[in-house]
Amino acid sequence: MSKIKFYEAIATLIGMTIGAGILGIPYVIAQSGFLIGIITILVIAFMMLIVNLAIGEICLRTKGNHQLTGYAEKYLGKKGKVLMLTSLIIGFYGALIAYIIGEGETLSAIIPLKPFVLSAIFFIVMTAMLYFGLDTLSKSELVLSGIKMALLAIIATASFFVIKAENLITIDLSQIFIPYGVVLFAFMGSAAIPEMKEELFGEEKKLKKAIITGLAIITAVYILFALIFIGVNGKETTEVSTLGLAKVLGNKILILGSLFAMLTMATSYIAVGFALKETYNYDLKINKMYSWFLTSSIPILSYLILYVFDLMSFTNIIGISGAISGSLSFILIILMHQEAKKKGDRKPEFEIKITKLQASFIITFFILATIIYLTHFF
Repeated sequence: MSKIKFYEAIATLIGMTIGAGILGIPYVIAQSGFLIGIITILVIAFMMLIVNLAIGEICLRTKGNHQLTGYAEKYLGKKGKVLMLTSLIIGFYGALIAYIIGEGETLSAIIPLKPFVLSAIFFIVMTAMLYFGLDTLSKSELVLSGIKMALLAIIATASFFVIKAENLITIDLSQIFIPYGVVLFAFMGSAAIPEMKEELFGEEKKLKKAIITGLAIITAVYILFALIFIGVNGKETTEVSTLGLAKVLGNKILILGSLFAMLTMATSYIAVGFALKETYNYDLKINKMYSWFLTSSIPILSYLILYVFDLMSFTNIIGISGAISGSLSFILIILMHQEAKKKGDRKPEFEIKITKLQASFIITFFILATIIYLTHFF
């Protein structure tokens, strides 16, 4: 049972983190060049290791269970709570909107219906699960993560012999910051850490190892994913990357790729949806009905507005929301960590040392990188 709890905690982090972002990584990296993209992944992965371990320690220094907004209020006050809530709302809603768009585009490649219709069907199914509390998908992350990894392994094997080395050596320095927002979005799984702590109840000392193991797997998957799709398609990589494989590998791989994308976004929609609903319910004390309504209505209304005005760019949505939401929430986590060292009400099972100078460097990195990234759009 002990090992199962540990693996379930890892699967929770993987399931919360690997979502729509992975499908956009190859496209943005193809714009900058493979080498620049891999460096971006590794730098952000290192930053995320610090951030995720920091929130892990915050959870362990605090009695009771909270979502990120609850921890922000405890250690940064009401202003901190409002800022964290703002960052989460941007990130969660950006993710849910992206999943609705992505599922429609993915399913339309294998089902003879328009993306709009398939997106609507997907939304209805997902929002019904959120309403009735049917979180079977989110509670089965260990099995579903294994299925997704198996599908990725099949796709990788099939793609290996058609990868072109010349697709992996291009560099465009003028696009060096293009991968930042999407890659940052792809690593936004910190909201899973409080749930991991709950899953490891009685064995909290394993939380640090679970975070490191989960993040290592996520990083390896992202690098492999980028290698496969850019190696095969190069500059022709599509925004939802799995859709571009059929041109080279045929319809069987298109079906497998679409199934991988569908599972990835569906499980992530449930995980993100429940996290957002619990944020409203637990931390803002909004009843369950209104929490569900707020969680479900805004994504579909936003989707309809984007559809009407023809603004539905999958990577732009996750890139902009990732840059803003991710940077703000990670900065707040670093600040929370500094305060939790002084105000925590229990002894944590592990600690990490982040000096004020190191904290200042991390905060400056996120601020500058986000500003530079957003200048590409405004």
